[in-house]
Amino acid sequence: MAAQPPTTGTSYRAALTLLASLFFMWGFITVINGTLLPHLRSVFDLSYTQTTLIESVWFIAYFFASIPSAKLIERIGYQKSMVVGLAMMAAGALVMVPAARIPSYGVTLFALFVIACGITLLQVAANPYVAVVGKPETASSRLNLVQAFNSAGATLAPLFGGYLILGRTTSGTAAAGAAALTPAERLADAQSVVLPYMIVAAVLAVLAVVIARFPLPAMGAATQRSAKADRKDQSLWAHRNLVFGVPAIFIYLIAEIGVGNLFINFVSQPDIGNLTHQQASNYLFLLWGGMMVGRLIGAFAMQKVDAGHALAVASIGAAIVMLVATFTTGHVAMWALISVGLFHSIMFPTIFTLGIRGLGPLTEEGSGLLIMAIAGGALVVVQGWLADIYGLQTSFLLTAACELYILFYALWGSKPTAALPEQRL
Repeated sequence: MAAQPPTTGTSYRAALTLLASLFFMWGFITVINGTLLPHLRSVFDLSYTQTTLIESVWFIAYFFASIPSAKLIERIGYQKSMVVGLAMMAAGALVMVPAARIPSYGVTLFALFVIACGITLLQVAANPYVAVVGKPETASSRLNLVQAFNSAGATLAPLFGGYLILGRTTSGTAAAGAAALTPAERLADAQSVVLPYMIVAAVLAVLAVVIARFPLPAMGAATQRSAKADRKDQSLWAHRNLVFGVPAIFIYLIAEIGVGNLFINFVSQPDIGNLTHQQASNYLFLLWGGMMVGRLIGAFAMQKVDAGHALAVASIGAAIVMLVATFTTGHVAMWALISVGLFHSIMFPTIFTLGIRGLGPLTEEGSGLLIMAIAGGALVVVQGWLADIYGLQTSFLLTAACELYILFYALWGSKPTAALPEQRL
C-alpha cells in the first residue's frame, strides 16, 4: 500500500524534531531505573530477585498494553494517542511522590507500571509515524536517527539519577560494605526521589501540551492496516525471520535490561570497582553512551555491510566481553561490562528490521508482535534470582547465553523463507 509523503520542508523537519523528543524522553525514563533500582534495594532492603522484579513489572506493561494501545490509536488517532501516552507517564511520575513519602514498595511498583504503559503507547504510536513522516526511501535513516536520540536520553539519565537520587542519599554515597541504614536514614533516602520525579512529570506535561497543539501532518491511509484481501491466505508463521525474530527481541531485552539494571550493584563491589553507587552511576553513563555511539556508527556502516553479518559480529563481541566480566575481577571486569553497550547498540533496530523483512502486507502485524516482545525485559527477574543463589557476577552467564541466541538468529534464523510484495507505510 503506497502513500505519498505527507509534508516536506520546514514542517517536516519540525515534526521529526518533535518526535525525536519523544524517543529521548522514553529512553531517559527507562534508563533512570538503572539508578533507581540500587536506591530502592537499599531503602526497602530488597534481595536481587525483589529488585529485578521492579524492572519486570515495567516490561510486563509492554505485554498488556500493546494491543489496547493499538486499538486506542485506531480510535483516536496517532497525535492524540501520543498526548495520552505522555499524560499517563506524567501521572505515573506524580504517583512516585506519595510512594516515596509513605514509603511503599507496592505503590512504587504501581507507579512504574503506569509510566511503562504510557511509554508502550508512545512506542506503538511513534514508531510507524516516524516511518511515514517523510520520504519512504529514507524511512530507515529516520528510524536510526530517532533511535540515537533514544540512546541520548538513556546516556544522560544516569547522570541525572546519580546527582538527584544517589548523590543526595546515605545509601548512594556510602562506601561499599557500609553498615545497614537506620529507619530514619531509610525514610530520608526514600524521599530523595520526590524532586526528580516531579521534574520529570513537569517536563512530560509540557511536552504533552506541545504535541497537542503542534500541527503534525495527518498520515491518512499511510497508517491504516492493509486491506483484508491483501492478507488473505497469508500467514505470519510462514516467515522464519519473524518466527525467530520475536524470541530474538524477547531474549535480547533480557540481556540489555539485566546489564543496565545490575550494573551499579556490580561495579560497586569491592573486588570490581570498589565505588559508591553515585560514582558507579557515572560509569553507567558510559555504558549507554556506548550504545548511542554504536547506533550512529551502525547507521553508516550498514549501508555497506549486510545487516545479518553485522548482527553476528556484535553478538560474538557481546558474548566475549560478558564472559570476561564474569570470570575476571577489578577494572578488567568493570570495563568489559561497560563495553557491552557498544555491541548491544545495533541489536534491537537490526533484529527489528530483519524480522519484518519480506512480510509485505503483513508488515504491520509482524511489527506489532516484535514490539510486544519487548516484554522480554520482564524476565530480568530470572537474573536476579540467579544472583541471589549463585552470586551477582555468575548471573551474567545468562547474558552471555542470550548473545548466543542472537548469533543463531543472525546467521540462520533471520533468513527470509518467502518474501511478499513490500508494504510502504
